[in-house]
Formats: sequence, structure tokens, C-alpha cells
Amino acid sequence: MAPRSFTFLLGSARQDGNTELLAREAASHLPEGTPQTWLRLTDLHLPPFQDLRHTGDGTYPQPEGHEKTLFDATLGATDLVIATPLYWYTMSAPVKVYLDYWSAWLRVPGADFRANMAGRTLWTITALSGAAPMAEPLAGTMKLTAGYMGMRWGGLLLGNGTRPGHVLDDAEALAAAKTFFAG
Repeated sequence: MAPRSFTFLLGSARQDGNTELLAREAASHLPEGTPQTWLRLTDLHLPPFQDLRHTGDGTYPQPEGHEKTLFDATLGATDLVIATPLYWYTMSAPVKVYLDYWSAWLRVPGADFRANMAGRTLWTITALSGAAPMAEPLAGTMKLTAGYMGMRWGGLLLGNGTRPGHVLDDAEALAAAKTFFAG
């Protein structure tokens, strides 16, 4: 079995927000020495995605700049963790734009993006202010994304926190964080 390597993609507009705190708590329970890459999507700005499927030959150019950083980090992990606060029942805008780029990466010559993502694990961590059923659209989107890509769906770690730091008072979420990545 190959050693695991985690890429954490932080999709919050707030540094050290509840979602990030919960993600860092879960990561602290990974076996010592597990490689971890942490990337803040707001630091790696991607322009709005442009659909080129029906122009020219339908292929996309090789990723460059921030897009290449994210492309390489995505393919460099056995475990991809999307850490996004719950905004309007789903992911944050930076996460949505990042996932839109997967449509391009599927069409980059030589990338074999879908085949290379198959067998990896997709995890999602979120914090919300409200009841757990509000996160069902996010969980459904991420589970369907994993299935489409041939990835394993690791699951959703859900925490509750209204103000910054409140997720650290969510005993149930903190307990679940201890074993989240063991599944």
C-alpha cells in the first residue's frame, strides 16, 4: 500500500475560520509524518472558468501559474480534502471555481486527469451555522464528484460554529475529527 499524502484546499474567505480550524484538528490526528500540503484558494486566484469545449478542437492548454500549482497539488495527493464553509447550502465560490477547472483538466492533452484521479479519496470538511441537513447539497455534490472521477468518497466532517472559533466548542465535531481520516 502506497503511503498517503494529503492536499488540503482551504476555500474560506476568512483565515483561521471555523472550517479551517476543524480541518486542522482532523489533520492533527493523521499518523505522524503523513505528508500534508495546505493551500488557501484565495491566495491562488483563478479567473472565472471559460468553457472552451466547443471551440477549436475542444482541448485546453497546459495549466500555468496558480492553475498549475493547484493542478500539481491535486494530482500529487492520494487524499484530497476540500475544506469549505457552507455558503447558501453548498461550497464557497473559490471552491466552485477550482472544481470548474477540473472540466478543463479533463481535456488537457496528456494529462489523463480522470484516470489519474481514479482511486484517490475525496474528503470534505465544512462548518455551518445551523442544522446538519443544510449541508446535504454540499455532501451530495462532493459525493457525485468523487463517483464521476472514479474516486473514493471519504465523507463529510461537519462542524457547527457561528462566530470565529465556535467550532472548537462543538464536542461532537471534535470527536468525529479524531477518526475522520481513518475511514
